Amino acid sequence: MKACWQRKAATVVALASLLSLPILTTSFAAQTQTRPAVAAKPGVPAKPQPAPTTPPSPGAVLDTLARHALIVEVDTNTVLFDKHADERMPPASMSKLMTAYVVFSMLKEGRAQLGDELPVSEKAWKLGGSKMFVGIGGHVKIDDLLKGMLIQSGNDACVVLAEGLAGSEDAFVQKMNELAPKIGLKDSHFANVTGLPDPNEWMTARDLVTLGVRITQDFPEYYHYFSEKDFNFNNIDQGNRNPLLYKVAGADGLKTGHTDESGYSLIGSVLRGDRRVIFVISGLPSMKDRAAEGERLVEWAFREYNNYKLFSAGDKVDDADVWLGDEPKVGMTVANDLTVTLPRAARRDMKVTVVYDKPVPAPIKQGDQIGKVVVSVPQMPPMERPLFAAANVRPIGTLGRMATLAAYLIWGNRH
Repeated sequence: MKACWQRKAATVVALASLLSLPILTTSFAAQTQTRPAVAAKPGVPAKPQPAPTTPPSPGAVLDTLARHALIVEVDTNTVLFDKHADERMPPASMSKLMTAYVVFSMLKEGRAQLGDELPVSEKAWKLGGSKMFVGIGGHVKIDDLLKGMLIQSGNDACVVLAEGLAGSEDAFVQKMNELAPKIGLKDSHFANVTGLPDPNEWMTARDLVTLGVRITQDFPEYYHYFSEKDFNFNNIDQGNRNPLLYKVAGADGLKTGHTDESGYSLIGSVLRGDRRVIFVISGLPSMKDRAAEGERLVEWAFREYNNYKLFSAGDKVDDADVWLGDEPKVGMTVANDLTVTLPRAARRDMKVTVVYDKPVPAPIKQGDQIGKVVVSVPQMPPMERPLFAAANVRPIGTLGRMATLAAYLIWGNRH
């Protein structure tokens, strides 16, 4: 026993002589600290947060007649249901959302104005399929063309916009394909501005939802076009083909589609309170099935899931122990509001846990990532968010470090 104490004392003396040099705190093995977080605050849904990469398994109990389907909670970017969402499919008129995105971009950049009048070519006038019935040789305002494209699904309106704003349809399509990956579309290619059948035109349900979300977030000033129920042009009244607008509370977009190859399709958007759900269904056999499935799936999403706000930006989630610092602890905070989307029935089983390497060595700068908060629910993948230091912590002086090291060597106390 006496020899043991003598060895420790000698070590302390040796360390004291070295304390004028920086101490390598990493020489001590880190201990992972895991413990429940402080009580989360109840509240309303918050701004979008990064989503889990795997869809919650409770959604797997749902099925649909659609060949492709995807339902996403926009605020938290949480996938509620996924059926072949990454398979390529012909988007039909749903691809008009990309045409609209390019037009909205040009308007926002000041390269065009809603009151600008664009000429109607013979090509646009003769184009088949859905039409707003533009007159050959005439001029139409961009505002009216947007209504004709998004309310009446007019193929002629799309071509007038493309030719008037880019010089030709091909030049406009090039802009679509250049912009698509920049806004997060990972597997989409456009061959025309209308969505008419073409083997070189495809999208995925996931890309369509991404595009729909970007439109709501990037162009709120133009989003109203999608919720308008009818439009009269050339004394011809036509109604919006989106069945959600007439039956589903909070529905405000986005677009239907149909070709023989694609079947009946719909990208729908519904806002209730602070919750927005966007979904895609494709490959349905009839308009009736499209309307019924769209209503059923969105009602399921709002009924079965809810958003739960756990912490607001800047809230202290917990305290972390500090090693060799002028403070024994430092608060850990979230940089953004932390909101999760969960099945309502699973809310009571939710656990919120803080994980970090204990203790955190000084110096610590405010804003340093020093841990993470993990939200877990049975039968769902865990959701993780980073935790950041709430304050600066300076390293302690020489005498303090010597005393702390001595305590550690003698009693094993690291804080």
